[in-house]
Amino acid sequence: MERLLVLVRHGQSDWNLKNLFTGWKDPDLTEKGVAEAQEAGRKLKALGLSFDIAFTSALSRAQRTLKLILKELGAEDLPTIRDQALNERDYGDLTGLNKDDAREKWGEEQVHVWRRSFDIPPPGGESLKDTADRVLPYFHKEILPRVLKGEKVLISAHGNSLRALIMDLEKLSGEEIIARELATGAPIVYRLNADGSIAEKQDLAS
Repeated sequence: MERLLVLVRHGQSDWNLKNLFTGWKDPDLTEKGVAEAQEAGRKLKALGLSFDIAFTSALSRAQRTLKLILKELGAEDLPTIRDQALNERDYGDLTGLNKDDAREKWGEEQVHVWRRSFDIPPPGGESLKDTADRVLPYFHKEILPRVLKGEKVLISAHGNSLRALIMDLEKLSGEEIIARELATGAPIVYRLNADGSIAEKQDLAS
């Protein structure tokens, strides 16, 4: 039995391009982001992959990425579940700020701590640990059981919500996952064993 789980970070958003902290704000994809999503769909199609169900966040950049992927796969009518449990990390008071302006306001060292520590949140926001505490219960209740019973699952979400899933799947420490960069629009294909451990992994970043 195939236990297929594919994770895709949304294509480049308008705020990614402008170097802004995005969090739960809802900018659209750029032209490059649209192209990245389409290319992700083509890569999955080239592998001959198909899916039984998709999951995405409550944010439009992840939803639109998913729609573009499914169009490339000829699977626009695939059952899809949207839930804010898969939303990006909430950056609190940093949201909407240019990352360079944030460094000017709080200092480079402090902003680096907020961005690259596992459990220290920015003011009014979430740390990666907080994000994992939101994402992982949903994953273990709603998504992983489907994969383990043989449903082929595609998730279109965000850099930090996907980091939480990867940390869990790959048994990484907080320090290891913070250092992991996820390319926009690049699928990661997992095939799992019956116990949820990884049998095979393909990273389709070009």
